[in-house]
Amino acid sequence: MNTTYKIAILASGSGTNAEAIMNRFSNHEYIAVSKVYSNNADAFVLERAKKFDIPTAVFNKQELHSEEFLNSLIEEGFDLIILAGFMWLVPAQIVSAFENRILNIHPALLPSYGGKGMYGHFVHEAVLGNKEKESGISIHYVNEKYDDGDIIFQAKCAVMESDTPDSLANRIHKLEHQHYPEVIEKICLQNN
Repeated sequence: MNTTYKIAILASGSGTNAEAIMNRFSNHEYIAVSKVYSNNADAFVLERAKKFDIPTAVFNKQELHSEEFLNSLIEEGFDLIILAGFMWLVPAQIVSAFENRILNIHPALLPSYGGKGMYGHFVHEAVLGNKEKESGISIHYVNEKYDDGDIIFQAKCAVMESDTPDSLANRIHKLEHQHYPEVIEKICLQNN
């Protein structure tokens, strides 16, 4: 395998999942995170990318929906686009151009607790409010709707009676950081 599999990460916030991915592929033989994009100029994920010498770019909603942005993604030659805490819906033209090549991770067992407004602590509060016995993560392909694409992988964890949204989030984060890079690597291997 001679060619490098090029990954772009889109993130909106702190970037712990993005860092786990950058760390996994920082010295990988044929997979590389080539660029980190954010819709938030103050997002800490941009600082995390600097640690790995990965170029970054910041964009606004108008730019995300522009032909120029789509063309730049295509011209960069990304093989996969990874959403890591990216809060905006990906425009249909990007989904179409990168069909089955955009992945997202969700902090619940989809199809439950997905959709617009269901992210971060809102998900964990809903899970606890409904007294669920388990929660987990879902890694899925991205389509034109929030959290609606085909599920690639799920991992579960128990929900304890003593859980708070924060304690449940901590267990979910561990699953995310463990499994998201692994699944990305498997998909790259399958596509080569």
